[in-house]
Amino acid sequence: MKVLAFTIGADRYGLPLRAVARVLPVVALKHIPGAPDFVAGLMDLHGTPVPVLDISRLAGLAAEQIWLDSRIVLIDYALDAATPRQLGLLVEHVVGIETVVDAALRDAGIDGAPFLGQVAASLQIVEVNELLPPDVRALLFTRDAGAGASLGEPA
Repeated sequence: MKVLAFTIGADRYGLPLRAVARVLPVVALKHIPGAPDFVAGLMDLHGTPVPVLDISRLAGLAAEQIWLDSRIVLIDYALDAATPRQLGLLVEHVVGIETVVDAALRDAGIDGAPFLGQVAASLQIVEVNELLPPDVRALLFTRDAGAGASLGEPA
């Protein structure tokens, strides 16, 4: 499996490339009042609002610092089978593309953050569809709105 490798603190993680839509430089984000602290804000992607998570805060670490190699990774986040939406992940230190041999993946053996999946020798896989708890998913995405609407705004 091909993954986009990055770091959270001193540890390495991988996002499956099949979920990655685009990798963008860090841009200014609009604050979302009432959102959990791991929601970094809202970006404007060609007129479409896209919520962005600070992956470091989501993992329970201090707020991410913006480095030269920090990026916003746009992923295809599935609300359900028929409703994919874009979600941004603010990540530090994007390392690049790596290949993880499926046979090398093992269960982490602990119940940590629900979005952290299997581990290989050098990194842990991020389970994209486990990133948001249901209450935050409801805050960031309106189910019956069109693909361009979010945060409770009408389509």
